[in-house]
This record gives sequence, C-alpha cells and structure tokens, in this order.
Amino acid sequence: MSMCPAAQSNSGTARQALVPTLGMRRKLGNSGLEVSALGLGCMGMTAGYGPPGDEREMISLLRAAVERGISFFDTAEVYGPYANEELLGKALAPVRQQVVIATKFGFHITAEGQAHGDVDSRPETIKRTVEGSLRRLGIETIDLLYQHRVDPAVPIEEVAGAVQELIQAGKVRYFGLSEAGVGTIRRAHAVLPVTAVQSEYSVWWRKPESEVLPALEELGIGFVAFSPLGSGFLTGTIDEHTTFEGDDDRNLTPRFTPDARRANRDLVELLGRLAGRWQVTSGQLALAWLLAKQPWIVPIPGTRRLERLYQNIQAAAIELTAEDLSQIDAALATVKLHGARYPAELEQLTGR
Repeated sequence: MSMCPAAQSNSGTARQALVPTLGMRRKLGNSGLEVSALGLGCMGMTAGYGPPGDEREMISLLRAAVERGISFFDTAEVYGPYANEELLGKALAPVRQQVVIATKFGFHITAEGQAHGDVDSRPETIKRTVEGSLRRLGIETIDLLYQHRVDPAVPIEEVAGAVQELIQAGKVRYFGLSEAGVGTIRRAHAVLPVTAVQSEYSVWWRKPESEVLPALEELGIGFVAFSPLGSGFLTGTIDEHTTFEGDDDRNLTPRFTPDARRANRDLVELLGRLAGRWQVTSGQLALAWLLAKQPWIVPIPGTRRLERLYQNIQAAAIELTAEDLSQIDAALATVKLHGARYPAELEQLTGR
C-alpha cells in the first residue's frame, strides 16, 4: 500500500488531511463519461436512515463535496419520494457545469406521492418521470439515467428504446441499469450502449464479482458501487447494541438484526486490524479496496457528516498493490457472513 503525496506525513504514513481534495477522475467504461473517483450517494440525506437531514446542512455538505473535488452525485425520483431530487436541485444549481448528476426511474409512485415498491418501466412512465426529474433538479439534461429496478412486465428492449428517444431529444446523456442481471444487461446494451451498472458491492457483499463484473469488463461498461461501507456497518461504529430510528430501513434488513450484527463483528474487527497496519480507518480501507479492484469502478458512499465526507475523499489517495489485494481477499475469505441484505420481497427485484 502507498499513499499519494497529499495524504502523507513527513514519515510517509497516512494522516488525516485537514481539507482533503479529490483530484482523481475515472471513466465509466467505454462511454467517455468522466466522473470523480468517488461519487456521493445522496439518498440518506432525505430517506432510508431515519428523519431527513437539515436542508441547510445538507446543501452545505453537497457544496463542500464539489469544492473538495467530487463531481458525481447519485439520486432518484423515489428517494423521498421527490425530496432528494429537489434537494440536489437547490444545492447544485450554482455549480451545474462542474457536476454529473445521476437519477433513476422505475418505481411506481402514487398520485399522493407514496412509493410502495411496485416497479413500472413503461415507456410513457419513463418519459413522464424524466420530465419531473428535470423540473425538480432544475436542469435541461440528466447526465446518467438508470432504470432503478428491472420491470419483468416491460421488455428491456422497450426500456432502452424509450431512453434512446430521450437521448435523441437532448433530455438524457447516458443510460444505466441498477441491480440488473447479466442477461438483461446484455439485451439492453445491444439496443442502446449501457454506460454504467449500479449495484451494491463491498467487502461485505461481493456477489457482483461472480458474473456481473466480468460481463461489464467484456462489454466496456462502468460499475457504480452503492453502499460501499455497508450502510455504515463497515466503519466500525455500529454493533448489536446500536438502535436505529423507527423509519430507518436497517430495521427491516435481515443482516442488521442484533444477532446478525453480533455475528458480523468478525468482519469489522478483521477490517480494523488490516486498516491499522497502514494507519487508515476501516472505512477508508474498504473504499480503497473497491477502487483498486478495477479502474472503471466508482464507489458512491453516502454521508450526512462533513468529517465523514473528508475521510472518504482521502481514501482515494490510498493505493493498494496487487499483493495488498491478495492478502486482504485471503483474510476476508476466512470470515463467514450472516444475514440477507434485503427482505425477501425486495431481493426479488434484484438480478433480473
């Protein structure tokens, strides 16, 4: 492992930069879409992790991210619903030309603004959703538009065709898929080049390595890793005694039951020991591990806290060697993980 100069002290060991800046950029596959090496997952600012964050604080955080070099921001219509896109619209308006904004369609939202987990990727819904996203984000073009979950009732060829029409109309730049299976990725890519596939990936959840990542490398598609810190678990700040707000999604997640958290502490403790060797945090090592896997992988950790943002940015300065990766992977293989990542009804929406 080595550290870029900005993240070294005189003795060459890692230190926490007071005001770290992310200068490195990556291209998502063969598309030419260039983004910062780390993006920012924004869902948790308004949904998923208890009550929404204070709007002024979240706007300040988003603008601080841009000032520190993050150019890639991830949102979705369903986050809120609507509130997350509206937040990004307010925060990023002054810096629109400096950022890449990704959003998503594909969940049914009622006229009352309620989301119930039903998918809907009919072409007319896609186009209506895009109009709403453009309005809330205050932009003329969505940089990267994902299908949030595959809709088995709508052939993916029709979905890709609808997005292609939006690209031709200048309302979308690039097309992506979220949590799709390899067969769907290939069929979509044959109609309209897929720029990026987004799925969960971390030292805690490595399923994409078996089929998805090899297919993406073959096809020249980028990969965006959400929950790279395991919804906070990999930072070492959560244990079996931690309580979550009533509407926090982790209360419904099998791997976040107290028993599962207790069992999975083995992973956190291992990660902590590995991180200690190089004087970095567990979260920083988890992010550096992802960045070292492929040059076309972009993690998008989320946070509501400025100090966490800075810690995450500094992880991009950690350069793991092939030997480092081999040692870390060998250590990870000794740990048995417990608990499904989604309730059964949500897991059914993935990998299709």
